[in-house]
Parts: sequence; structure tokens; C-alpha cells
Amino acid sequence: MLNPPHHARKRRSLGNVFHQGSLTALRPSIEKAVERLLDRFTEQLHEGPADFVSLVGDEIPVITIGEWMGLPSSDYDLLRSLTHDQVHTQELFPTSTERALSDAATARLRDYFSELINERRKEPGDDPVSSWIRTWDELEPDRAIVDETVHSLALFMILAALETTAHVLSDAVRLLLEHPRQLDLLRQQPELVPDAVEEVLRYDAPIHMISRVAPSDTELGGVVVPEGEMVQLMVGAAHHDPTEYADPHAFDLRRGRGLHGGCPATSKTPTSHLSFGAGIHYCLGSALARLEATVLLDALLKRPVRLRISSAPQWAPRVAFRRMGSLQLALA
Repeated sequence: MLNPPHHARKRRSLGNVFHQGSLTALRPSIEKAVERLLDRFTEQLHEGPADFVSLVGDEIPVITIGEWMGLPSSDYDLLRSLTHDQVHTQELFPTSTERALSDAATARLRDYFSELINERRKEPGDDPVSSWIRTWDELEPDRAIVDETVHSLALFMILAALETTAHVLSDAVRLLLEHPRQLDLLRQQPELVPDAVEEVLRYDAPIHMISRVAPSDTELGGVVVPEGEMVQLMVGAAHHDPTEYADPHAFDLRRGRGLHGGCPATSKTPTSHLSFGAGIHYCLGSALARLEATVLLDALLKRPVRLRISSAPQWAPRVAFRRMGSLQLALA
């Protein structure tokens, strides 16, 4: 939500949070969590249909970011619930009830992370929050500003890491099961898993609407946007634009490889998408989200079980943040 120079200062203080080295270090714990959750999910399947969202999709992101930030596992349920409620405020037309839920969740999250920062000041560790405190103590003499900055970073990490990644994980499974030929292709060529993740991100982005404010009078598509006015970028529609993507409504894992079987890829880099934003506001955790999705699909492909969707997925009535409430799966 910041513009330069404030944006540059805050983002520079984070550095390259999820660089290749950190991702390599995180991967074993993510793989362990995924295997544990899939074991539990498989056990449930032997008793009948099981909800992939609640048992796997919602769990992987909070475990991943929680372990990375050094948060108690006993707090995961609370953080996941508060995040679900908080993002209502980012919708186009939230109801009064949704606004109240969001405000209450924001207040509880503020209290939670304020207490966390106080604890990390007393007993600093090698976790990211302690690192941010040390970094900003050197940059800013005013402790209140430091604590507010670290608080905003911690809150951002939780809000950005849970809702969006959870959607990508559950939606990847849904889309593959709804497109059995693509799933068969992936089983035959597991090296296409990264391509599958990118196609999921394009086909049904976790965020369908991104807000931007014009810094000056700007003309877009023949329309003048006055300085200070907000524009809503409808990402979901952009990702299905036939002038940018060949056969855009087809879910095609080979899209990025130009192997469309008679439907050639466009010349406008068909693998590109806006699911992680663009420019200076490009998603800080994009590499982590991709890693979680890759680990999940790799693990599912190695398992002997075959799945089917047992009832229609349930969706939250949202526009901006996509949210699958339930994905009931059964053994095929």
C-alpha cells in the first residue's frame, strides 16, 4: 500500500526473503508437513468423502509460514480464522456484517503481533520477526515507529501467505480432477508440475482484483484516470483475454511450452500472468507459494490413490480474494 520512497525503504529492509537458499532450507519441513497431512487425509478417505480444503489446503500455508516465523503451532487455528475474516475488507462491496468481522479480526491480529513483538524484544532469536526488529532498530531511532513497521510486516506476511496460497493448493487439485486428460498428462510427465502450477495461477488466480491509485492524470485504454483515483484491475478477466492467451478458457498444462496441438502459443509470452501482481508491488512470497504447490502436487502424484470430486465445490461469495470453502473428495 506504499509508494516510493517509503515503499523502497521498507521493502529493502526485508531483502530477498525467499531466496533460493531459504527455499531449499524450507523445503524439507514443507515436504514433511504435506506427507503428514496427506496421510491423515487418506485415512479419512477410507471412511468416506473427505474435505481437502480443511484437511490439507488450508493447513499447509499456516504450518509453512508459522514455522518460518517461529509461531506456536497452538496459534495456527486462530491465525487462520482471523485471516479468513480480515480479508472481507478488501472486497469491492463488503456488507456491514463483513466489515464488522474484518474490523474485529484486524484488532485481534494487531494485539497478537504487538504481543509477539514485545516477546521477541525480550527474547530475540534467529526468526524473521527478531531480524526485522534488529534491522529497523538500526534504521529508525523511534522505537514506536520500529514496532509499527515490524508489526505491519508480520501482519502482511500472515495475510498474504494464508488465503492466497490455500486457494492455489486446493484449486490445483480441483482443476486437475476436473480435467482428467491434463491429470493423466501430469502423471506421465511429472516434470510438468511447475507448468501446472503456473496454469492454475493463470486459469483461476487467487486474487481476481488488484487495486491501484493513479499518481497523476493517466490515460488507460482511451479513458483518463484523474490523479488520486483508484482503478480496479480485474485479473481474472485479464487472464482469459484471447488477445493475450491462445484458447484462454482451456486449462492446458503445456501452455507455457508452446505445445498446444494445433493451437499455437501467442507471441506474448503465454506463461505470464498477473497472479502475483507486477512492478514494485510484485508479491514478496511468490516463490514460497510456488514451492508449496509444487511439493503438494509432487507428493500427490507419487501416491497410489486415485481421487474424484464427490460433490460440487463450495465457494465463498467473494470477488477479490478467491476462497474455496469445501472440496469433498472420495476414492475413485
